[in-house]
Amino acid sequence: MKRDVYLSDRPLEEAQADYIQLLQQAGAINPGRPELIEVEKAAGRITAGPVYAKVSSPHYNASAMDGVAVRAVDTFGASENCPKRLKMGELVRMVDTGDPLPPGCDSVIMIEDIHFVAEDEFEITSAASPWQHVRVIGEDVVATEMIIPGNHRLRPVDLGGILAGGVTEIYVYPRPRVALLPTGSELVQPGAGLKEGDIIEYNTRVFAALVDEWGGLPIRYDITVDDYGLLKERLKSALDEADVVLINAGSSAGREDYTAELIAEMGEVFTHGVAIKPGKPVILGLVNGKPVVGVPGYPVSAVLGMELFVKPVVYRKIGSVPPARPLADCVMSRKIVSPMGVEEFVRVKLGRVGDKFIATPISRGAGVIMSMIRADGMLRVPRLSEGYNPGDVAPVELMRSLEEVRETTVVIGSHDMALDVLANYLRKIHPGASLSSAHVGSLGGLSALKRGEAHCAGTHLLDEETGDYNVSYIKRLLPGRSMVLLNLVYREQGFIVAKGNPKGITGVRDLIRPDVGYVNRQRGAGTRILLDYKLKEAGMDPGLISGYQREEYTHMAVAAAVASGSADAGMGIRAAAKALDLDFVGVVEERYDLCIPGEFRDLPYITRLLEVMELPEFREEVRSLGGYDLRDCGKIVWESE
Repeated sequence: MKRDVYLSDRPLEEAQADYIQLLQQAGAINPGRPELIEVEKAAGRITAGPVYAKVSSPHYNASAMDGVAVRAVDTFGASENCPKRLKMGELVRMVDTGDPLPPGCDSVIMIEDIHFVAEDEFEITSAASPWQHVRVIGEDVVATEMIIPGNHRLRPVDLGGILAGGVTEIYVYPRPRVALLPTGSELVQPGAGLKEGDIIEYNTRVFAALVDEWGGLPIRYDITVDDYGLLKERLKSALDEADVVLINAGSSAGREDYTAELIAEMGEVFTHGVAIKPGKPVILGLVNGKPVVGVPGYPVSAVLGMELFVKPVVYRKIGSVPPARPLADCVMSRKIVSPMGVEEFVRVKLGRVGDKFIATPISRGAGVIMSMIRADGMLRVPRLSEGYNPGDVAPVELMRSLEEVRETTVVIGSHDMALDVLANYLRKIHPGASLSSAHVGSLGGLSALKRGEAHCAGTHLLDEETGDYNVSYIKRLLPGRSMVLLNLVYREQGFIVAKGNPKGITGVRDLIRPDVGYVNRQRGAGTRILLDYKLKEAGMDPGLISGYQREEYTHMAVAAAVASGSADAGMGIRAAAKALDLDFVGVVEERYDLCIPGEFRDLPYITRLLEVMELPEFREEVRSLGGYDLRDCGKIVWESE
């Protein structure tokens, strides 16, 4: 079947600005007809015009204190040396806070400043000034005064001011109705039984939450299978019902990607393809005077497309503009290579180490929704740049507050599942703190410590000569530094194989068999170093292993490769095999430590981790993962002289 590949490379800024201009000229993003609603239900809505007070607040002169209302002139002359006595009467009356000021009175003396000498007589030692402790008419709001301007997003305090001004109903812009059309024969609803090839349809659930957050009203349609005629009917219905239509998936150049063709038939395709990564195949269109956006199917591309192209449309439909995310200048912990001509959005983990904010890139795959969950910020690599080198400083859009980032313990190095458990319990007992774990291998972690980019590094580097772990590497890579090795766990390393071990793998010698496909860990990973040591010990050439050059960054990624059948074996920890119900061929028990610079050992970043390591429930959960021994957990097993 012929494919019409006509994706463009329109620059992002140009695509955004020109699309908004097109929609403005068509009147497609003008707010809808204002609607009258109760003030009590208006939080978060945008005012369609200014709101003026009908009454003053307070609407009478009111006492601001508990005490006695008086005429100020009657108190003149009172002092410590010459107290003045006043007798209760028409112009000397007891009042409580909020009471109307009696006629003729113009001041209130606090009850604390009064000394009663008789039941109806008291003395004072200082004079009252006119209108002292009195809330005069209109002190808060004056009748006819503008309380709130138009195009204002209403906050809870705004509602109080409006009601104080005697207004109970206001005009606001209607929430724009946004139709969400998921497409694809491979999609199934969440909770449905899955067969090979099925994909759970969750994108439009994410879209709905975003649209609601931005002030729109999401309308989610049922899944539309890959049928041009059916999709056309759904789009017609959506255009009748909604102000904005989003078609999810079908925006690329596959045989069943109909979105661009359909929008072009029914209206206008402004652009098909923007020079961004991920999210290039986004479609920006206009049909029947309404914005129609083809959102890519990959989840990260989809969320990015929503943020960049749909969010501005929704905000303008309610008479507002999207707020900008705060920025922070961050130091890059790893090299980031990006293609020229494309503006790339890189998800990063953040933490503060010393006086620097450190950004560590995480998975850049467009289909990895977990990268959006784990991300603390978004780094934009300009389209005329080829990326960043370690140590470069660049602005990062924050997806968490700076205060949260400041309270983050940054762990860079080898991956271990116990770190995830540690992070969970840290959050439980210290809700304001978190742990950021970046998986770059043991050597990469020690290098990060050398550059001052982490609070600690996960490491399990075997010294081939001594059989000890980590110490010789620290001495070589971090000479003269005050360093501490804190044990987290002992764990079983071995070969992760399919259930039942159908290839009969028993050791490293089986890896060179032509029927065995291997998946390796990345260079610098302690697991990779252990494998190389075992191969050297057996006198084997790594080049004979099919898949030796295939690299993954975590034990779970290795286990997933075996579970999927794309590899027959990979070295990793028993816990990863158990998590995916795979078999495991044990090779060695190794020590996994956290390497900590001496200057950090007594800071909260580390002391909070020690607190978690002492928790019985933390230890029990780690043991339940399988293949772990916590006999030295939380103990210092070595420190530099």
